[in-house]
Amino acid sequence: MCDALKHGGPDDEGVFLDNKVNLAFGNRRLSIIDLSSNGHQPMSDTHQKAWITFNGEIYNYRELRAQLLKAGSKFHSDTDTEVILAAYLRWGTAAFGKLRGMFAFALYDSIKAITYLVRDTTGIKPLYYYIDNEQLSFASEIEAFKSANITNSADSAWRVRFLAFGHIPEPYTTLKNVFSLAKGHFLSWNHRNSTHCIKSYDAEMPAHAFISNPEVAEEYIRNSLAASVSRQLISDAPIGVFLSGGIDSSIITLLANQQKEQQLKTISIYFNEKTYDERAFQNILLEQITGEKFSHLVKQQDFEKFFPIIIKDMDMPTTDGINTWFISKYAHEDGLKAVLSGMGADELFGGYPSYSRIKYLGYLRKIPGSILTWANYFGADRYRKVSFLAHDNPIADYLLLRGLFVPPDIADILDTDIRQVNEILFNSHSVPELGSYDKKHAAWFETNLYMQNQLLRDTDVMSMSHGLEVRVPFLDEDLQETVSHISPQIRFDTRLPKKILINSFRKVLPEAIWNRPKMGFTFPLQEWMSQYKEINDPSLYKGKAAQNAFKRFNSGQMHWSKFFALYQLQTHV
Repeated sequence: MCDALKHGGPDDEGVFLDNKVNLAFGNRRLSIIDLSSNGHQPMSDTHQKAWITFNGEIYNYRELRAQLLKAGSKFHSDTDTEVILAAYLRWGTAAFGKLRGMFAFALYDSIKAITYLVRDTTGIKPLYYYIDNEQLSFASEIEAFKSANITNSADSAWRVRFLAFGHIPEPYTTLKNVFSLAKGHFLSWNHRNSTHCIKSYDAEMPAHAFISNPEVAEEYIRNSLAASVSRQLISDAPIGVFLSGGIDSSIITLLANQQKEQQLKTISIYFNEKTYDERAFQNILLEQITGEKFSHLVKQQDFEKFFPIIIKDMDMPTTDGINTWFISKYAHEDGLKAVLSGMGADELFGGYPSYSRIKYLGYLRKIPGSILTWANYFGADRYRKVSFLAHDNPIADYLLLRGLFVPPDIADILDTDIRQVNEILFNSHSVPELGSYDKKHAAWFETNLYMQNQLLRDTDVMSMSHGLEVRVPFLDEDLQETVSHISPQIRFDTRLPKKILINSFRKVLPEAIWNRPKMGFTFPLQEWMSQYKEINDPSLYKGKAAQNAFKRFNSGQMHWSKFFALYQLQTHV
């Protein structure tokens, strides 16, 4: 399992065994805080009461360490890893809610003979587990279970989910009974009787008043985001920023530059295809900041050269992540071990089209399902997707906004019964009742389904394939809590997406950056995939439905993401 995860932890390897309870911990280390051998993992406290294998960063570890020292705790390193151990030994499982950061760890209490698997409250870091024959196995990638022959049994439903969502939504994976631990939860495993339970924990938050004044809200956003960037710049290894040229990465870059000055490194990507090239906007920011500036041209030939490696590094099929793979590759080659990203701002402040479209979804919901079913017979995808609403389920709402293939198409492609497709999609996913179709409703979808299942997972697996850690200041727990107390009327503007975020930084953010059409961090994949012979081989696509879809893509009638999903369906092992 360690060998399978070496790419994400190239700096050190360690194994801890406790034969009394048949426990083995393995760790591949990416050294970022305390680069010395004191950071070796698995790590124990000074009295070896507890052991840990940890992936991620604790941004408030210095504050917690100071509290623990006052309370009498002893330390032998300057790592955040040891702070987790000391915090647990001092406060028990209540310690989990005191942590600020992105993390997935396993902590073994040798006195109680209990192991805890713990995942951060935003689900930035992945944590997969498998329980069989009174044994628990866990890892940060699915490949580790396969490589160790722990399980290779495929989940028969993954293809249905993938074709509908464009990714494998949590808690499911491509492997049978291998699940993703939910964010903000811990799994407790009792070694004495091989039983387990899963519980949620809440991040400890100070009381916060409701914010209805725009100026007050902007000040809170400025201060909270600046504080988030400050503590996420903590690193003993080289750290930089992804700069795309959009609003979010520009704000993060400007804030980081104020603190790192000459030490800040920026990584940008540009294209020969003018429609996707953002160099003009990147250069506006680059003129305002100091430090080293790295810019990389990505061409069709690069895409084709690295495509087989990208597919292998995905761990599980997805229709996203190619962009992150490339920029992470260049960041690693430019000497970085960690970078800051602007991910999360669209979800927080209403930057996606879904925030304006959600109200129309509410109107469509008033149409009887029997009538909506007829949308299956429309030609254009955007109209056919209305048929999702024939199902009285919040997942259907999300799939109308973000889904790929409709159930009849999935059934045809997989040569299966449509009732089975509907059962998998609408009876095996739990979504809370979200109430009225407003912008908060859209925010829940974008945060808990799209960002959680696709953006965060793809970013982590693609960056870690290059031994790079991506940090996300907009997902800071304290910032998220602050924004959740802002009145929706001023948090989400009906005319200008992310208006309150723009206003918060209007004094430093150039107008040319915020007063422009939204692009997103996108590649020219429609053109590149249509010209790439290796994936345009008709013999790859089995069955009449797949062949028809292949023809539609090559005639310009299908979006690249659907074609890419179809390709992976044929080739994933």
